[in-house]
Amino acid sequence: MAPDTPRRSSRTGSSSKLDDCAHLNPPTGPPWFVCPYQLSSVDGSGRSMTLRTDGGDRFPPSLDSTFSRDEVSMALTRCGLLVDRAETLARLYAHHRDWTVVEEKWIEERVDERSTRGSSKGIYRALSSRFKTVGSELPSIAQLPSVLDQCETGRDRAQVLYLYLLEDDPLVKYAVRRYVDRLREAGVDGLDFEQETIRRLLDEFRYDDGSEFDYAESTTRRWGEGLRSVMREIGVLDSQQALQGEVPTLGPTPLLVASGYSWEVHGDDWLSRPIGWRYLFQPDQYWDSLAKRVSDHPNWEASGIHGELRLQPVGDTYDWADPWEGDG
Repeated sequence: MAPDTPRRSSRTGSSSKLDDCAHLNPPTGPPWFVCPYQLSSVDGSGRSMTLRTDGGDRFPPSLDSTFSRDEVSMALTRCGLLVDRAETLARLYAHHRDWTVVEEKWIEERVDERSTRGSSKGIYRALSSRFKTVGSELPSIAQLPSVLDQCETGRDRAQVLYLYLLEDDPLVKYAVRRYVDRLREAGVDGLDFEQETIRRLLDEFRYDDGSEFDYAESTTRRWGEGLRSVMREIGVLDSQQALQGEVPTLGPTPLLVASGYSWEVHGDDWLSRPIGWRYLFQPDQYWDSLAKRVSDHPNWEASGIHGELRLQPVGDTYDWADPWEGDG
């Protein structure tokens, strides 16, 4: 679990020079192209540093047998990312800073354009839950509108909001971790989002008491449709008909959020196990390029210890996103 307050960098003022694979994002060539160079950096003393990508607990552990029945739901059958509506909700909260007021406005004004109060309230509950549960591992809801304003594309916005979904929905996080394992083991061929594959992964899920996943087939089918919808919005599936996934391109803003998320979860060792990059299906071969891009941002700095490259925020992790105070 991330700490209650954002981590702060313990080193400031170092100079860095990260090069080699910077132009490869995503790397050219086949999906599992291996960069022919080692990302390097030179700290203030002139010592060379390298990015460690081996050893340690680099891969996210399974979430099987972790959650109780009360914690697991099929909320994804109700709505996917709903990027525009989620952004509207974030702006309402950033403006009013009171969930009671936000809910009243959402329901009374039918902000989500739903025809009934019941359906509008259902969408509100699903989306607001993703924001109410967030901790310091992601930008605060007051900062989120500023983060989304810095996104260059709709896909960028979806990739940012996707991380909030993962933090809120244990079943989605479980499935994504299983697909992260499949990507590591089989390359992009492992990103098979056929309904049968999804059903098999869900059938293997166990609650914390050892009991089996037991939702109806029709519910599981709708949940699979919801998961594919999310994968399309973040760029893993490229069309309505596609079932075979691919490595998505990360824009500058979702890369910063995914890196900050990884830092908040794993601290100084985050580069050896960048969980945010993994959740966005970035294989090891892409990490040099991603690290170079992060190091070029003024709110991040490179340093090293025992010849190993470290990247950390200069101040608070999400200082680059100001709290939003626009109109609701």
